[in-house]
Amino acid sequence: MVNSPAITQNRSGLRFTVLALLALMLTGCGINNIPTYDEQVKSAWSQVQNQYQRRADLVPNLVETVKGFATQERETLTAVIEARSRATSIQVDESILNDPKRLQQFQQAQGELSSALSRLMAVSERYPDLKSSQNFLALQSQLEGTENRIAVARRDFIQAVERYNTEIRTFPGRLWHSFLYSDMELRANFEATTPDAEEAPQVEF
Repeated sequence: MVNSPAITQNRSGLRFTVLALLALMLTGCGINNIPTYDEQVKSAWSQVQNQYQRRADLVPNLVETVKGFATQERETLTAVIEARSRATSIQVDESILNDPKRLQQFQQAQGELSSALSRLMAVSERYPDLKSSQNFLALQSQLEGTENRIAVARRDFIQAVERYNTEIRTFPGRLWHSFLYSDMELRANFEATTPDAEEAPQVEF
């Protein structure tokens, strides 16, 4: 029996409608959540990196400014320089998000730099000329702002990782992960390493 053009057209329209409804249903039940949340994790991680790099870029000028007024603080200055070197020597790319050990090393190095910077900023209390230097005050303000940005970027990253990991571990995301995204692993996250780890270094005077 030969199908008429009208019947063929109706069947094509029905197939298109069914496929469109199926796609809509799949989208509504979270099939795209895992890759979407994964991209959000990567984006949040980029912001963490950007803010840590911003801080690292401030360190040389800060050290030189303090050195100009307090050359005898050599031990403190050296500690900051060495901490910056360790923090920036860790190769950071997206693969670190799947490696809890490397992420912990990165976090530890950044924590050491935070501690060294806190000690350096405290030095100014002993040097009134340094404390009133316009260059130092500008750097201090930039550092304070950067520490705040780091705190926000870390918070956003932690929340993005929690959302992504939760999606993989719970229904229906667990099913989509098994069927479609089994190559996407759980992400490592920041962990507090000291009681005051979530607080930015004190740089106010």
